[in-house]
Amino acid sequence: MHIFNSREYAEKENPTPGNTYKTDILSDLKAQSLCGVFTIVMPGDKGGVYHYHEEREHLIVIIEGEGVEIVEGKEFPVKAGDVLFVPAGEKHTIVNNSAKEMRYLGFCSCTPGMPDRQELE
Repeated sequence: MHIFNSREYAEKENPTPGNTYKTDILSDLKAQSLCGVFTIVMPGDKGGVYHYHEEREHLIVIIEGEGVEIVEGKEFPVKAGDVLFVPAGEKHTIVNNSAKEMRYLGFCSCTPGMPDRQELE
């Protein structure tokens, strides 16, 4: 078992100051059917390209800041404390449209290394 303390991630120093940062958080734990990332999104930046997954479901936990999750072309405001569920097949990305960093933990169902991400940009 492993306990993730979201406060530790909210307070973690950005290893790439001034730049958006994303890192895997589950491969060291040998997860077999779950992927996980910690992401710091700088103001005015995206957490990734607009994309969808054919089979993966996402759970995104906003731990610091605010922005918008764009799903199927619609914007949904998100802020610290929100938990988002994005079903497989839905086109999505997250954007920090604020003046401060946004941080989130993202988890998705998968087999690590399974290539099912379809980028749209």
